Amino acid sequence: MAGIVLSGKTAIVTGGYSGLGLATTRALAAAGARVIVPARRPGIARAALEDVEGCEVIPMDLTDLDSVRTAAARISECVDRVDVFMALAGVMATPERRVGPAGWESQFVANHFGHFAFACEIYPLLAAGGARVVVNSSAGHTLTDIRWHDPHFRTGYDKWLAYGQAKTANALFAIHFDALGRGDGIRAFALHPGKIITGLQREMSLREQVDRGWVDERGNVIGAGFKSPSQGAATGLWAATSPLLANRGGVYLEDCEVARVSGPDEPMDDGGVREYAIAPDSAARLWDLSVAATGAAPVF
Repeated sequence: MAGIVLSGKTAIVTGGYSGLGLATTRALAAAGARVIVPARRPGIARAALEDVEGCEVIPMDLTDLDSVRTAAARISECVDRVDVFMALAGVMATPERRVGPAGWESQFVANHFGHFAFACEIYPLLAAGGARVVVNSSAGHTLTDIRWHDPHFRTGYDKWLAYGQAKTANALFAIHFDALGRGDGIRAFALHPGKIITGLQREMSLREQVDRGWVDERGNVIGAGFKSPSQGAATGLWAATSPLLANRGGVYLEDCEVARVSGPDEPMDDGGVREYAIAPDSAARLWDLSVAATGAAPVF
């Protein structure tokens, strides 16, 4: 962020009050941006951000589309443009939960449908700002493509496949949002922020994290290659602000670079993005599925 000046700019950061989201909010605010943080727990968010100047919290629950629409309408009343939208909020490997009247799988909704609907609702603001849209995916996308035959796990739930599918959806969303929005000056990016121990792991037991080699018995991070929240925020901030990405978009990033395409049998930790997570046809298919489910449909 050295030399980046965001005075007069408005940024929206979901998940911007904890973990790498908090580090992101602090960095954007320090560069002069007005930062709006939609939060499922607004009281906790305000407490975490009380020392951050130029930051405000708006209540929003990504698993409740009415809440998403209300938050978008409230933001539209107080700003006339958005220059940066960072979709950082997310959940990982949660127990099976069903949300909404259709009983949707909750990780798919929290990580994808909620952000999809919100981006559609604030589309006029994004177009007015020629915004950069940054979506946190994960190396977890390597676990599975979209389960087109059963995206909501009606036939048996697996918390890791549900997470992996949601992260693939994040990547595909950025691909198609960029394709549709670039005519209005919007560019979108998906990324893997790296391995970071934050509140994202809150629904995993200590034993599970120990067995995976992430932490020791006292919860101290010992896994190889883990980043701090500030390091984890770097690629997203680069995507949101770097002049090196001017006139680019629709790409998947990691470690402040455009990621290479990885082979289907490569280990997750070797980096890269699977071909299915950046396939334009799949991105368009997911877009249509998301429109049908949420009813959100911006006019491009």
